[in-house]
Amino acid sequence: MSTPSPLRSAPSAAHTPDELSAQLVDRLNARDVEGVVALYEPTAVLELPDGRVAVGHDDIRAFYTRALAAHRPVRAGIPRRPLVRGDLALTTTVLPMSAGAGGATCEVARRQPDGTWRWIIDRPTVR
Repeated sequence: MSTPSPLRSAPSAAHTPDELSAQLVDRLNARDVEGVVALYEPTAVLELPDGRVAVGHDDIRAFYTRALAAHRPVRAGIPRRPLVRGDLALTTTVLPMSAGAGGATCEVARRQPDGTWRWIIDRPTVR
């Protein structure tokens, strides 16, 4: 008789804009593509490494599916305090030098009707 595998619970939502980056790192390291996609609004835009833009959950999912196939562990950067104005927030993280040439990320998050936060614009590499 085999033991059933544990059920995977749905990832928790970000209740503050500064939770988004930490949740992203956790979900990338867990190879949880759907959890990563859930951090974005359905019509969000994500700048890809080659400069193209992924628009919406389907494109973002496709990118992260490919990226996680060649997965290397992701180290958390140093998050900066979000700049919040009403239902919008600018989030940034300073990336460690070991993550390549260093740099920073820049994202815009929006408060959702239920009070949680999701990214609507993501530029993961700003140098």
